[in-house]
Amino acid sequence: IAQKNSVLVFTKTAGFKHSSIGVGVKAIQKLGAENKFKVDTTSNSLLFTAANLKKYGAVIFLNTTGDVLNDEQQKVFESYIKSGKGFVGVHAASDTEYDWPWYGKLVGAYFISHPEQQVATLNVINKNTIATKHLPEVWKRKDEWYNFKDINPSMNVLIKLDETSYKGGKNPDNHPIAWYHEYDGGRSFYTGLGHTEESYAEPLFL
Repeated sequence: IAQKNSVLVFTKTAGFKHSSIGVGVKAIQKLGAENKFKVDTTSNSLLFTAANLKKYGAVIFLNTTGDVLNDEQQKVFESYIKSGKGFVGVHAASDTEYDWPWYGKLVGAYFISHPEQQVATLNVINKNTIATKHLPEVWKRKDEWYNFKDINPSMNVLIKLDETSYKGGKNPDNHPIAWYHEYDGGRSFYTGLGHTEESYAEPLFL
């Protein structure tokens, strides 16, 4: 039980570093305290060993960017997911590990670009999950809205962006922004929300 109720928040950046990482870590720690799960945090990829990862039910990639794991660490993480464990990607987790196709399928899509931060309309198309049951069907909020490539067709999409509600969208017919799926023995959840520091004080986002 201890393992299932522990998460590792991974915040290593090899590219852009989001100013919201610090407040994001604190927000997840607060969620852990309120919901009785243990939260460890690191930006050190050397902690991606089989012995260390087995302590956690899930690993959260919080605004990671670029090439953050070496080949050996990637193998360890693949084995971890194959053993039935969980992955959560927040925002720039999709701007991570472009040369590791397995990861691209796990996270569900790769970032390609984003317009300026602005208010957009989100359509919550599946409210039958713990992540979305509290959300309005039409949700307006401000953030940095990612455009994606290599969108994994096997994902269960939870929220889509209405590209007519803002400028700069590049996935007109299908613009998922939060989703989940089972992948290679494990489970994956991703949200494209969470660029701004203000996001981590928003009850609906949290």
